[in-house]
Amino acid sequence: MEALTAILILLPFGTAVLCYLARIRVIRNIIILISGGLLIASAFLLIPYTPFSFSPKFLFGLDIHIFLQGGDFLLPLLFLYFGFKHNSLLVKIFAILQLLFILFIDFFLLKGGSAHSVFYCDNLSLLMVLIVSVVGSLIAFQAIPYMKNHEEHLHQSPSKQPGFFLVIFLFLGAMNGLVLANDLMFVYFFFEVTTLCSFLLIRHDQTERAIKNAVRALWMNSLGGIAFALALILILIQFQSTDMQRLVQLPPAVGFYLLALALICVAAFVKSAQFPFQSWLLGAMVAPTPVSALLHSSTMVKIGVYLVLRFTPALENTFLGLCVALIGSFSFLSAAALAVGQSNGKKVLAYSTISNLGLIFACAGINTPEAFTAGVFLILFHAPIKALLFLSVGTIEQHIASRDIEDMRGLYAKMPLTALITVFGVVMMLMPPFGLLLSKWMAIQAAAKNPLYIILLATGSALTVMYWARWAGTLMSDPFAGKFHPERQPLLTWLDLGSLALGAGGLSVAVPWIYPWLFRVDMIQGYTPPYQVTNGILENGYGIFPVLPLSLIAFIGLLISFGFLFRATKSRIAPSYLSGLETENPGVFRGPMNQPVAAEARNYYLGHIFSESKLTVWINLGAGVLLILLLGGAL
Repeated sequence: MEALTAILILLPFGTAVLCYLARIRVIRNIIILISGGLLIASAFLLIPYTPFSFSPKFLFGLDIHIFLQGGDFLLPLLFLYFGFKHNSLLVKIFAILQLLFILFIDFFLLKGGSAHSVFYCDNLSLLMVLIVSVVGSLIAFQAIPYMKNHEEHLHQSPSKQPGFFLVIFLFLGAMNGLVLANDLMFVYFFFEVTTLCSFLLIRHDQTERAIKNAVRALWMNSLGGIAFALALILILIQFQSTDMQRLVQLPPAVGFYLLALALICVAAFVKSAQFPFQSWLLGAMVAPTPVSALLHSSTMVKIGVYLVLRFTPALENTFLGLCVALIGSFSFLSAAALAVGQSNGKKVLAYSTISNLGLIFACAGINTPEAFTAGVFLILFHAPIKALLFLSVGTIEQHIASRDIEDMRGLYAKMPLTALITVFGVVMMLMPPFGLLLSKWMAIQAAAKNPLYIILLATGSALTVMYWARWAGTLMSDPFAGKFHPERQPLLTWLDLGSLALGAGGLSVAVPWIYPWLFRVDMIQGYTPPYQVTNGILENGYGIFPVLPLSLIAFIGLLISFGFLFRATKSRIAPSYLSGLETENPGVFRGPMNQPVAAEARNYYLGHIFSESKLTVWINLGAGVLLILLLGGAL
């Protein structure tokens, strides 16, 4: 158990160093593949040991808390260095504040080493470890061929891949450390490591735009770090303890604890890019696509929802919990509305991520066992599907030199297999029997007693269907005929896309068995399953979502669709009928003044309603008011 935990946290750090030192691409790729395989294996081998807790005393012969204190001081100093390097006043101010807070904590509040467990793993932690290690490693594998093409396209020489994979694996190690840590000081340290890693990854290409967006991500996430540090100070003043398992069971009305919880929620909102902090995640789209996949699916943005879900027992029956639910519901609807007006594929995925995370926050704030179940399932299903979609868009972009949805029209004719995988990913986001729809149904059922939540969640769900269906239809819009000739892609690309697609689909079918395992009474502290688990193999734990029959219907539908596809490949493609005004050139008609006009199909994005320029200011203003309400209610 302790060895597996060490592998999951320390192996990525060691791999990061090896990747940086290995300047020969083949050797570095072998290191990445071996390390990723070990991470995946270790995550699965951890399952039979869960739950567990332990406290290592030494690391490399030194007290483990010495490493922690050294890291706590080093990180703000690095932030300060980057603040001066990029001339950012906000980064400088926030770095100095964090340094002062850490000095105050270490020299005035902490009393020696911790007397509680440093590491703790229940099923919530285990789920996060599996997501980080499996999905994160697959993204690292996909980055091998992607970054090769990326550097060739940008003519980057010498290669920046050693530094890129250094940060990728630092990220994975920090995430595993964060979700396995029970001591809040360790959680805070890994929280800040992810801030550093995201900054370095976003600015990877060193363009002016990349640096500008990276600096914005740094100061925004540093603001979240300040909120977390202030929460630690209040908790230490009140309880002289950073034992998270003890804290989550305490009533929040004691002293400064409610305000500390509110500050942790603010830090979580920043990390998960909820409004009005969403701009750092949207700016991160300038980074290479594997970075986007990593930030959006398995690592950075999941930190916030994980922390709030971890503290949900302490939020029960509080005004703070109601505010968290309201902010989450508001973000779910707002991000869905902004996604409707986007034709940039990566922006659609970014807003979709913000929207789904808002729904998880809403579940945490509603704070019933039903809602908690929905929130955990949303994390489980969102990670592989969103990673699949980001990697698919990256693969498409490298072949058509665009990430615009309109440029993907009729992609099946050019990249049939990638197009089908992408459509499958979109289908898993919005249709039964797949897990994200199941989780949304659970969330809406949990919110049934509050009309405001129901209105926000139902409207957001409707908008979600709108932009996903539009994208899937665009990919398959143009007619096609002839034999199926899958395009050529690197083996690792097919391995990753295929694994994520099959894994996400398989998880949905396996829900009846995942549910009783994931929600055993003793596995996630503070919560029990909302209903007694039924014995029927055709039902899930609620007995109201027939996953297996729906899966069977979906499979039959897939077989039927293959039949229609086979018939379509034998059909003759006829040009579009243009009302008798066709010219000799296919797809061109005689327009006004008898001039030739090319016929063009394009989606309607309702820009006069859902454009960023019209909505963002008002959404941020509303989110700011809700944040003030959250903090004011805790004072």
